Amino acid sequence: MNILLTGASGFIGHNLVAELTAAGHRIKPVCRSEGIDFSRMLSAADWLPQLEGVDAVINSVGIIGESGSQRFEPLHTLAPSALFRACAQAGVRRVLQISALGADKAAFSAYHLSKRAADDCLRSLDLDWFVLRPSLIYGLGGKSADLFMRLAALPRIPVIDNGQQELQPVHISDVVATVMQGLTSPKTMQTLDIVGTEIITFAEWLQTMRQALGLPRARLIPIPFRVAMAIAQVGRYFNPMLQPENLRMLKTGYRADFRPLVQFLGRPPLTTKPSLFFSEGVPTRGAS
Repeated sequence: MNILLTGASGFIGHNLVAELTAAGHRIKPVCRSEGIDFSRMLSAADWLPQLEGVDAVINSVGIIGESGSQRFEPLHTLAPSALFRACAQAGVRRVLQISALGADKAAFSAYHLSKRAADDCLRSLDLDWFVLRPSLIYGLGGKSADLFMRLAALPRIPVIDNGQQELQPVHISDVVATVMQGLTSPKTMQTLDIVGTEIITFAEWLQTMRQALGLPRARLIPIPFRVAMAIAQVGRYFNPMLQPENLRMLKTGYRADFRPLVQFLGRPPLTTKPSLFFSEGVPTRGAS
């Protein structure tokens, strides 16, 4: 297949490039390194020339925090929606949108709301679509996982309140495998949550990361939520991921039923193991 892949240079995107290429697909990458400013592709007319000869589209563009010219609305909503409408006009029926767990009716953050707006646009079109909503993704090269890894490596680990916020992390290889399955599955028009089978607290997640680093368990330093929010108000200027809204999302926690994903993949997602933190997104076939 000829596949247009947006965000080809990102964490999810570069893992997809490797697997798509290995499977014999031809990739048309859309990213800044290829000379295309995604945030300026805001109309269907901007996208139509890019869709010539394309069989399927995968949108993997995403940012976890705004900085400089990288803003949620153009990147998560306006440009993807224009792309999806262009697909409908050009007859490119197979479209996969990589959204995020929590981009649903209960969404409250600008991040989730901007993702959900594009999801809703795609779901409104007569296309063979998939809206894929991964939870916290880990694996080699992930920015959020890298930030948490550095946090976990500290002699004493700071956590919000008591660190009991619930996570349902998923390995990058399971995200890649779901996308690959979505390219050929006859059962389209699906919204799928891509989550692991385990629910783990934030504190225990950081301890697992320490194990991956070969470090012993560390003592926790509880930080009251209001203090963490005050720290984030300053920290966001140094790291776009240190946003107050991101702390609110962490405090909320997001969970989903993993059984639809198991049915779709024909296997369970991978069980978290320390070695997986440093592995890339080659789909693993067989049991987890």
